[in-house]
Amino acid sequence: MVGLDKETVYYFVGIKGSGMSSLALILHDEGFKVKGSDITEYTFTQDGLEKAGIEVLPFDPNNLTPGVTVIAGNAFTDDHPEIKRAREMNLTVLRYHEMLGKMLDSYTSIGVAGTHGKTSTTGLLAHVLGGVDKTSYLIGDGSGKGTPDARFFVFEADEYRRHFLAYHPDYLIMTNVDFDHPDYYKDLDDVESAFEQAAKQVKKGIFAWGDDPSLRKLQPNVPIYYYGTKDTDDFQAKNINRTTKGSEFDVEYDGQIIGHFEIPLFGEHNVLNSLAVIAVSYFEKVDLDLIKKEMLSYAGVKRRFAEEKVADNVLIDDYAHHPSEIKATLDAARQKYPDKKIVAVFQPHTYSRTAALMDGFVDSLSKADQVVLTEIFGSAREQSGKVSSQDLADKIGKNTQLIHEDDLSALTSQHDAVLVFMGAGDIMKYENDYKKIVK
Repeated sequence: MVGLDKETVYYFVGIKGSGMSSLALILHDEGFKVKGSDITEYTFTQDGLEKAGIEVLPFDPNNLTPGVTVIAGNAFTDDHPEIKRAREMNLTVLRYHEMLGKMLDSYTSIGVAGTHGKTSTTGLLAHVLGGVDKTSYLIGDGSGKGTPDARFFVFEADEYRRHFLAYHPDYLIMTNVDFDHPDYYKDLDDVESAFEQAAKQVKKGIFAWGDDPSLRKLQPNVPIYYYGTKDTDDFQAKNINRTTKGSEFDVEYDGQIIGHFEIPLFGEHNVLNSLAVIAVSYFEKVDLDLIKKEMLSYAGVKRRFAEEKVADNVLIDDYAHHPSEIKATLDAARQKYPDKKIVAVFQPHTYSRTAALMDGFVDSLSKADQVVLTEIFGSAREQSGKVSSQDLADKIGKNTQLIHEDDLSALTSQHDAVLVFMGAGDIMKYENDYKKIVK
């Protein structure tokens, strides 16, 4: 791997972060020495680290030794005791996105950017390309794999705090542009400016969703191909058939049908994500018959429409925490379970996002038959605010209830329903408590 040393120990501060754990796994797989630190509480990302035998220590400045290269998680400021000690010791300190940026030149690199859909699209692309050629990948659900002498490197390019500007990939998929992260971006124009800069750093080509007005404004230095369902799109999904088993569609490019594809996935957004993957594969001259075969075996990524049967209910666990994501997840649930009651169980994530996108949350959650809300989950940077879950409940109105950890009756009273748990905080705590009570 260009510019990295097999004799150096790479020490990850915040190694259990979703992107950090993925990056650590990639380096470990490719023969580099890796260890790191984090909180002692269990997080699902630590499973992969433990399986790989990567040492995970509790945070402690005394963990640092001379000569290590420190990879600092973006969730931690320079005031973090370990990062502070690393600076005092004159160790090399790289931020997560800086380290990832250094690695890309070793491969044909394909980034996936977008306010929503990054993880699902990255996971599908990694699965499909990994089935036809050597592929390393970094997915935002904590999954990462390094393959020596890989042809492709597939990675999630996060727009938060403009981190994706550390990358100069060969290709970039752009799924959409929405106003999000109101703790950093001022407005939609500010978000658009970040995506415009990211587009200008791409080396070979961009694949963007054609229905997004922000993406239609892009003026990159490389060809841009739009995908979607309209005649104005370069790659078009036609004859779409969505059933309780998944979706199938034809793909047209340059006026010609280039193939018929089936996916065991639900919701219109997954048709679009698949279209982006097909477009990239087409331009890299990957055999489309192999792409068709790999798509049929895709099982999804962690915390994206993950299903489980509990008593007489279906539980769906999903990371959705923005109105557009909630809408897409509920659309997928309706497609798969058209005859069941859909209950949205949502944990708002951060006070600033809840306040800034309140009307969007009301609109998207109202598409469920019933809404159950938890209290707002804050963040390290934001512990309180002037908005509450009760404010959101009042605006949604009918069929909306609040739950607390000591009273889950709004959930335990459900029967023969689909409970769609959504959120980016600790919503799984409520899921697990519910399962214990019911079982």
